[in-house]
Parts: sequence; structure tokens; C-alpha cells
Amino acid sequence: MTSSPQPAPRSTMTSLAGRLAIVSGASRGIGLAVARSLVEAGARVVMLARGAAELEARAHELGSGAHAVPCDVGAEPEVERAATLVRERFGEAPDIIVNNAGLFLLAPVAQTAPEDFTAALDVNLVAPFRIVRAFLPAMRARGRGDIVAIGSIADHVPFPDNGAYAASKYGVRALHEVLRAELRGSGLRVTVVSPGPVDTALWDPIGPDNRPGFTPRRSMLPPSAVAAAVCFAISQPPEVDIDLIRLSRS
Repeated sequence: MTSSPQPAPRSTMTSLAGRLAIVSGASRGIGLAVARSLVEAGARVVMLARGAAELEARAHELGSGAHAVPCDVGAEPEVERAATLVRERFGEAPDIIVNNAGLFLLAPVAQTAPEDFTAALDVNLVAPFRIVRAFLPAMRARGRGDIVAIGSIADHVPFPDNGAYAASKYGVRALHEVLRAELRGSGLRVTVVSPGPVDTALWDPIGPDNRPGFTPRRSMLPPSAVAAAVCFAISQPPEVDIDLIRLSRS
């Protein structure tokens, strides 16, 4: 009698319980949704954002797994201070970094002030570089971890009035592609999650419902959808690397 070949063992999702995560822009919108999902999955989450009072209130709502660290990620000294605090408080490098903080400016290139363009680059592109660079050596020495960037449809589709925002988001995608090439085989994974329009407070001053060519807020993705994509990527078994997730409203 011959035996039938046995199926290969199926990979299982990786638990996030006990993992240490850093989420920037975590006091509202996508960042808050990501922090909430990670806490619910059992992770310890360091929440970074500029407004101390709002950040601490949101962290309190999420419970003991959330830790508020006020930080303007667009300012290098504040990123360095936050990184030092994380090392001192937790005694370890993060297992997960989610770079989400963003500055959204709409203006034609000819009407974009140089200081506004620079500010968008500082928050959207330079800040993720600073945060990753602060922890990368320790993460690499440990041989595992996830680095996630929240991109945008604007990181691969050009739109009018998006000069500063698109330049920064294209840059984030390029930075993470370079990181992926440099870290291949190291045990660290690099993922970009690029959603279409997401219904957050970012749109409040813009009023997309009343602007031709803009997606109405009722047709945008909820922040929870982006958070679910982040958790899906970082929960994969160690041998699975998800490079890019693009989300749109069905």
C-alpha cells in the first residue's frame, strides 16, 4: 500500500501580543485607528503626536497598553528625545514602527510657498527617516521587526495641487523600497500601505463634499480599514513579506 503525500504545514499568523510598537500621528485618524488595533491585539503601543493633552486623552481611552509620548516628528531634537525615552522606559527597540504622521497641503506648485513645501517634506518624509534611523541598528541586531509607512494614492498617482504632498509621499515609497533592498535577509520586513482617500479630520478645512473632482467623505475609506491592512501585514508568518498594499473603496 502506498501512502498519499502529506500536505505541507500551513503557516500561521504571528501574534502581536507583547510586541512593542511605535505609531506616529497617533492622536487621531489613521494613526489612532492603528494604535487602537494594535492595543486590541495585545501589543504595547508608544503613541507619538504633537498635542500632548489630546494624545494623553486618547492613550488613556485605549488602556494600559497605550503610552503617550508627545513629539513633533518634524523637529529632529524631539524625535531624538522620544527615541531616548522609549529606550529608557522599555529597555528595547520596537518590534513595529508605523510612520503615519502627515501634513496635507493643497496648492498649485506656483502658489506653494517654499517654507510650506519644506514643512511637508519634514513631516511626511524626513520624519519617517529620522524615526527609522533611530531604532534601525538595534532592530537589525535583533534580527526581526516590521517597518510600515502609511503612503497614499498620491504616492503613485499625480493630482493637481498636490506638489508638496505628492513629492513627500513618492519619497516615502522610494525610501522604503531602498530599505527593503538593504534589509533583505535580515529578518526585518518593510511595508508601504497606500490607501485612497480616508475620512479623517485632515479633510475638515478642505471640504471635499463641496469641491468638484474630490471624493465625497461618505465614499472615502474609514481609518479602521487602513489599520486592518497594517495589522494584516505585520501579522504574517516570518517567511512572508508584504511589500505594498494599495487600498481603495469597493
